[in-house]
Amino acid sequence: MESRDKAETIRNEKVVNCLYQNRNALFRLVCFPWGGGGSTFFAKWGQDIPNSVEVHAIRLAGRESRLDEPFASDMNQVVDEIACALLPIIQGEHFAFFGHSMGSYIAFFTALHLKEKYNLEPVHLFVSSISPPCAQLCFLKDDMCAGQIEFLLKKMGGTPEDFVDDEELIQESVTKVLADLHILKDVIYDTHSKTRLSCDITCFSGSEDIPVDMEAWKDVTSGNFDSFVLPGHHFYLLETSNTSFIKKYITKSLEISVLTS
Repeated sequence: MESRDKAETIRNEKVVNCLYQNRNALFRLVCFPWGGGGSTFFAKWGQDIPNSVEVHAIRLAGRESRLDEPFASDMNQVVDEIACALLPIIQGEHFAFFGHSMGSYIAFFTALHLKEKYNLEPVHLFVSSISPPCAQLCFLKDDMCAGQIEFLLKKMGGTPEDFVDDEELIQESVTKVLADLHILKDVIYDTHSKTRLSCDITCFSGSEDIPVDMEAWKDVTSGNFDSFVLPGHHFYLLETSNTSFIKKYITKSLEISVLTS
């Protein structure tokens, strides 16, 4: 039994990256990466976020320390794995989800799964830069080729200058994005589904991003809804000022949720 528990702990730590542990925090903020992304960017949020929040970042198969693992085959596989890894962290705790782009979908479907199977729900869902799964994706297609993905990555402003000139890094990123697009191909959510969120939802997007219907997110919950447009492209959150705004807003929202609950 002890060896089994240890194996599960190791497995969970592979899936959930917490660089700055703060077990006395009032909230657990779980962040979900964009398509082709890893956990490091969000895990570093824990370094300078207020002490009331402990940050956890999801690490998907096929990247970072899980590079030797095959990519997930579908959204159900991704959600099942994440839910199992999160349960020891969020049970009995106040927790919230933040997802950027494809990460918003994984966060959303993980929240639905946790509510349906374990009667657990985040106090707040923060989503970024993508229409909800009940709205048509205007630029993501499962049959996109590597060249189209590379063009899209550059157009959306999420590639640093040194990345653009490194063909090996470009190909690695394109491979991950294509794998993640495969996960999205059958994603759909009926707004009349028997499982519906009741938590508040806040949306963030970039002012120069490809147009998306962020307002449609209000239809997937019975909770309150808010939306913010920040300066920048699809990866506007890579800008320090935008990251600072998001972290401050998340912290304030979570602290207010305790006072009003």
